Amino acid sequence: MSNVTCTIEDGIADVRLDRPDKLNALTLDILDDLVATATMLRKDKHLRAVIISGEGDAFCAGLDFGTVMRNPMGIARAFVPHPLRGTNKFQEAPWGFRRIPVPVIAAVHGHCLGGGLQLALAADFRIATPDSRWSVLEGKWGLIPDMSGIQALKEQVGMDQAKLLTMTAEVFDGSRALELGLVTKLDNDPVAGARRLAEELVQKSPDALAAAKRLFNDTWTASPRRTFARERFEQVFLLAARNTKAAREAAFKKSDPAYGPRGR
Repeated sequence: MSNVTCTIEDGIADVRLDRPDKLNALTLDILDDLVATATMLRKDKHLRAVIISGEGDAFCAGLDFGTVMRNPMGIARAFVPHPLRGTNKFQEAPWGFRRIPVPVIAAVHGHCLGGGLQLALAADFRIATPDSRWSVLEGKWGLIPDMSGIQALKEQVGMDQAKLLTMTAEVFDGSRALELGLVTKLDNDPVAGARRLAEELVQKSPDALAAAKRLFNDTWTASPRRTFARERFEQVFLLAARNTKAAREAAFKKSDPAYGPRGR
C-alpha cells in the first residue's frame, strides 16, 4: 500500500493517507488500500482503537478526478457492489471503517472535501481544527455523494441540513462543522486530540465498546422493540465475558484493568 500507511502501537492503529503532494486526494488504488486496511483491522481481536488522519497540509481533498477518469474500466469495476456486503469499492473505502468493531477517530485538518468528508463521517468520532475546510463538494461537479455519504449525513444532521449541504456544496470551517454536528470536538492538534481520546477509550472493556458500536450502528433507525431486543442480546454476552469481569475487578480495586482480546 503506497498511499495508505498503518501502524499499530499499544492496540491503537494509526492509519494515514500518505499522498501529501496531492492533498491526499483519492485514487482507485487508494480506495483499494483503504478497503484492505479496514478489512485487516476488523480481523484483529487485539485492536482497541483506530485513528485516521492525513499527511501534509490536508486530511483529504476528495476524489482525484483527473487520475480516476483516465481509467474508465476501473471506474466501471469499482461501481459493481460486492454481493455479500452490499457496497461497491467507492462506498466500502469509507464504510469499511464503520464495520471495524472498535472506536474509529478521524483527525481532520486542512481540506476535508467530497470523498474526504465521507471518509471522516465513517468514523465514530471526528476531531478537527477550527479552520479545517469542509464541503459536500460533489454538488459543485453536478454529482451527489456516493461514497456512503448520504447514509452518514442523514445519521449526523437533520434532513434539511443534509439536503442543503448536498445541494449547495457550501464550504465551511471546522467550527461550523461542529455546530452542524459533523465534528465531535475541535482541537488545534487533532491527531494529538484523537490520541488522547483513544487512550481514554482503551481503558474500557473492548467487548463493551464493540457492543455499544454495534447497537448504535445497527439500531439507530430501528423500532424501540427491535432496539430493546438487541440490548438484551448484547448484554447477555457481556455479562459472561472475561473482559467484563476484568473491568468489574479493576473498578472495585481502583486499579488498571487487564483486558484480553475482544470476544466478538
